[in-house]
Amino acid sequence: MTPTPFETDISRMIWDSRYRYRGEDGADDRTIQDSWRRVARAVAGVEAQEQTRWEQRFFDLLDDFSFLPGGRILAGAGTGFDVTLFNCFVMGAIEDSMAGIFDALKEGALTMQQGGGVGYDFSTLRPAGTPAWRVGGVASGPVSFMRIWDGMCQTLLSTATRRGAMMATLRCDHPDIAAFIDAKREPGALTNFNLSVLVSDAFMRAVAEDTDWPLVFPVEGLGGSESAAGGEIVARKWSGRASAVPCRVLHRLRARDLWQRIMRANYETSEPGVLFIDRINRENNLGYREHISATNPCGEIPLPPYGACNLGSLNLTRFVRQPFSATAWVDLDALAAAVGDAVRLLDNVTDLSHFPLRQQRERALASRRIGLGVTGLADALIMLGLHYSSEAARELAVRAMQTVTYSAYRSSIALAAEKGSYPLFDRDACLERPFIKRLPEDLRAGIAAQGLRNSHLTAIAPTGTISLLANNVASGIEPVFDFEYRRRIRGPEGLYSWYELQDYGVRQWRQIHGKRPLPEYFVSAHALSPEDHLAMQAALQPLVDNAISKTINLPSDYDFEAMRSLYQAAYRAGLKGCTIFRSNPNTDGVLQESDSRERPAGPHCCGLDREGS
Repeated sequence: MTPTPFETDISRMIWDSRYRYRGEDGADDRTIQDSWRRVARAVAGVEAQEQTRWEQRFFDLLDDFSFLPGGRILAGAGTGFDVTLFNCFVMGAIEDSMAGIFDALKEGALTMQQGGGVGYDFSTLRPAGTPAWRVGGVASGPVSFMRIWDGMCQTLLSTATRRGAMMATLRCDHPDIAAFIDAKREPGALTNFNLSVLVSDAFMRAVAEDTDWPLVFPVEGLGGSESAAGGEIVARKWSGRASAVPCRVLHRLRARDLWQRIMRANYETSEPGVLFIDRINRENNLGYREHISATNPCGEIPLPPYGACNLGSLNLTRFVRQPFSATAWVDLDALAAAVGDAVRLLDNVTDLSHFPLRQQRERALASRRIGLGVTGLADALIMLGLHYSSEAARELAVRAMQTVTYSAYRSSIALAAEKGSYPLFDRDACLERPFIKRLPEDLRAGIAAQGLRNSHLTAIAPTGTISLLANNVASGIEPVFDFEYRRRIRGPEGLYSWYELQDYGVRQWRQIHGKRPLPEYFVSAHALSPEDHLAMQAALQPLVDNAISKTINLPSDYDFEAMRSLYQAAYRAGLKGCTIFRSNPNTDGVLQESDSRERPAGPHCCGLDREGS
């Protein structure tokens, strides 16, 4: 297959600075084909048989940018370095003691040192002002300790070229939820964190019904028995606990007031986002063995304590045939074939990767989670002559994602027959999980007969610098940000520079049609309504067993009440989470419209400039 050359200087720079291997033994990557060969050979080395055949299959998959593996895979596989090949981790539950807190900090530092982004649920920490009963002091609360994590991350940034990122979550019934919501109102505060509130179904009902909402904390964590200090006791399945525990009601407030506070902070600072945590757990394929209360930094991978996931994306632009013609079409057969090799490659990464912590390795091998998604959707739609907001575009996106999902499950069933199911697999319990029950009957029959190699298979991630490497295709399922724009990139010395970029679809059009005006189906993110963004995410969520990272960009003058309704619409649409970014003087981002010299108009996936998958 003829390799696809770099079409832009930024693509070459990304490869050279982020992913090119330079070995002390002279075994350098001289071209990107050398990088692909290095990765293919390393991943194929896991195979018990036909390693040469699989090396070539994996190389062909990678060589024309059809499949974009997670950045950690491309940077680390075959280098001989003890680095993780996983992009995403959720750390263990934080024990509510000084020793437990700093043990958790150490684990996070070791994970981020090797390039992994991390997520934490801080709900296990006592609220501010409550007695620190073991030492006779007063607890300072979760937000105070988040600042220590933020400082740790900043220190690691000064010694590495890859930007670490963190996700912090807090339950909507934690007594410090107000402080958490407002934590990033101060400029420069917690800049290395994304924040998300764990929103329960009960809370959304309380908002709808305009009832009171209790803020609670486990009695045991407050240092007293159920009857010790009086007050109302309720049962809650608390973070880090296997079952419901007695919790003391410390405060009550109107649910709508708390929801308003979340929305107002989001409107003014674009944080926190929300995670619909009960839906995440209901839909979890491993809900019979684990409870989730956190995600990776951009939210597409909900994970249990010490959970990890490796990512990869199929570049949909590479499967469009006869682009910009009346007969343009998507080769779904070729897409399905690529999925099979991509699933095998990512499954092999699980065995190949180093893990910063023993618990991470154990969890990864027990579930063998992968997150296979798509990228370049918006450019593929443009090449097909479809407007992003049209019903036809959503139907095409659904067909493509359906092909990815069903082919992935079919491949995982075949791998289970060949290599065995993931260790936590329980056939009867698996078949009763909601997502599995929605699969076609032939796939369910295959799972029943042969098992499943991977507990989860699909996720849609923001593809970060990987999309730039692939000649700047649109990230994930995001619309084209703009046809010409500026992007902030962190260089090898840790300094940021702005680069002028042109969208992939525009370049392909110019190569065919020269300076002819762009047709109406060339549409950018800010020309779309928020409902158009939401509709695309909602159309694809039923086909994704992990989650979707998607940003709804809003103009600075967008109405507050309208923004608030978007989050409620996201909940009604069955989404697992929602991220909204409104451009204003209090927010920052990594993308900027080309004709703007003001502050960035919006982020790539979140407020952090992170390497994507």
